[in-house]
Amino acid sequence: MAFNLQKVLRALLFASSGPLTIKEIQDTLTRFHAQEAELLAKAKAAATPGGEPAAEVSAEPPAEEPVVEPMAVVEGESFVESGGGVADSSVPADPAAEVMVGLSAAETAEEFYHEVPSLITATQIREAMDGIAADLRARDEVFFLIDGSNGYRLVTNPKAARWVRLLRDEPPPVRLSQAALETLAVIAYRQPVTRGEIESIRGVSAEAGVNKLLERGLIYVAGRAELPGRPIQFGTTDEFLEFVGIKSLAEMPASDVLSNRQIDDWLKQAENPAHVEDKDVGLETGELPLDPPEEPVEDEPPTKAVRATAPVELADEAPEDAAADAAADEISVESEPVDPTPGATPAAN
Repeated sequence: MAFNLQKVLRALLFASSGPLTIKEIQDTLTRFHAQEAELLAKAKAAATPGGEPAAEVSAEPPAEEPVVEPMAVVEGESFVESGGGVADSSVPADPAAEVMVGLSAAETAEEFYHEVPSLITATQIREAMDGIAADLRARDEVFFLIDGSNGYRLVTNPKAARWVRLLRDEPPPVRLSQAALETLAVIAYRQPVTRGEIESIRGVSAEAGVNKLLERGLIYVAGRAELPGRPIQFGTTDEFLEFVGIKSLAEMPASDVLSNRQIDDWLKQAENPAHVEDKDVGLETGELPLDPPEEPVEDEPPTKAVRATAPVELADEAPEDAAADAAADEISVESEPVDPTPGATPAAN
């Protein structure tokens, strides 16, 4: 049976405590071949006569007794461990022929350990991983294989999410609002970006959306901008890549609306709004102006002079003259006769 790469990769995925990268898989294969060469060298040394140092011979020859040599059994084949005796006829002539020292029969299964290629390319590993992922989805297993930003890993089928949350005693996830999604999109395409820039682009406050994204771990504080006040800059995390299902920011869809050039233009317009003239919107001079015509201001009718203005006019006069004029006015008011009521008879003296 030939070497089965997919089975080996499944075993590595289950045994890995985190994402499994292609580099780690290739390093594991390299260590396997190094261990294989070491085991073959030990097997060759054990099967070759004189491979081990002989024991010291006493002066008197010992009595002839049947010598039973210790035997090692590996995969049903036996061979003599010491080099003093004659090897059993069941030992293969080639010592490198699948004779391993210190391994069990399960650790020498053909589909896992026989005919392992000395070099497995990254393309071959990706194709094998894609085959595993397609097989798991086709059989609707309780776990899927995904290729995340940090490598390959097994994840639980969304159908079993409630059971997993009950096991971990976790609350259900909270969906992001439309405002938070818009803020996240601006940060993803513009990063690093300050809160002021986000608010200039969206036209509303971004404090609530930024705080929610920080709480969910989708963004982080990337540093401070070289601007007055040194405002905080934000960027996206690896959790954001997993949230949107991509491995790197380069895989984000191209957007003319959220490109850096377009965002720069928006920020400049927000800082320096341009005045729109009639000709900017295709109107000729004197035709339908954007600004409403100024209404003519009518002259206010002359107001009747009141005595309240007298103190202002007398402000420059001497205090004695002003007091004299005020006393004269009071005397004139008291001396004026009161007109009798029409039809009334004047009282007799």
